[in-house]
Amino acid sequence: MNVNKKNTRKKTFGQLLNQEGVAGYILILPFLIGFFSFIALPMLMSFGLSFTRYNVLKSPEFIGLENYIKMFTNDPKYLKTFFVTLYYAVFSVPLRLIMALGVAMLLVKTTKLSKFYRAVYYLPSIIGSSVAVAILWKRMFASDGVVNALLQTVGIPCDKSWLGSQDTAIWTLILLAVWQFGSSMLIFLSGLKQVPVALYESATMDGANSFHKFFKITLPMITPTIFFNLINQIINGFMAFTQSYIITQGKPRDSTLFYTVYMYQNSFTFNKLGYGCAMAWAMTIFVAILTYIIFKTQNKWVYYESER
Repeated sequence: MNVNKKNTRKKTFGQLLNQEGVAGYILILPFLIGFFSFIALPMLMSFGLSFTRYNVLKSPEFIGLENYIKMFTNDPKYLKTFFVTLYYAVFSVPLRLIMALGVAMLLVKTTKLSKFYRAVYYLPSIIGSSVAVAILWKRMFASDGVVNALLQTVGIPCDKSWLGSQDTAIWTLILLAVWQFGSSMLIFLSGLKQVPVALYESATMDGANSFHKFFKITLPMITPTIFFNLINQIINGFMAFTQSYIITQGKPRDSTLFYTVYMYQNSFTFNKLGYGCAMAWAMTIFVAILTYIIFKTQNKWVYYESER
């Protein structure tokens, strides 16, 4: 009799877990603790501090919208860093996606060395944002670096300091971003493998060439993948930090001073943490609006097979 009661209690408790989803909440509890402790709470605190004058050493002083007004009316360097970052993102994101898609097209066919090539091309995405790679890149584009040495080898005399010119410094950082195409390449590779082979076979029977197959079949079928990569890379583009901070320090004449670096300088070098928080939220709002616009336009260019 007691055994039956014990089994009934166990069954009832198990049903409670299934019905109310308690087990699921227990399993995601570590993530929730980490999210609220290290993401949500700091974001709320930074939002509050963005309305204050705060230098860490003294208590925050509430000043209302003064930090936000200062950004757009009394800080010329703020707008310059914003447009430098915008320029970087506008050129680096499309070039990186084009490079990633091109390499993915080459690796879509499985061979004995496919896994090796995929690992090699993905490697820059892992180490590309490291300080060591940034220092190496800085040396490569110095006046006595590898790039000038290679140009001299092929008969082009050059001793230019690529990082010392306002015209070329930003492009050295863009090239570094394009080099880090590995993560996008793997996502494109996954999308390409989902394109039905029957579509290519039908197109071949109709006399379509490779050019028509790419623009009429491949490109439309992987637009969801392009959309996903585009959103991720835009966010990453506006979050770029290490390239500017380590390689150029924003020089020459702030032509490579990224938004995040200037935000870091205000927060921890100039001890204007309240102003730095305001800058962070201004960029967050801008990226959110930009992302929202892209999401609203997806109906015009992104093809979802399940919706047709």
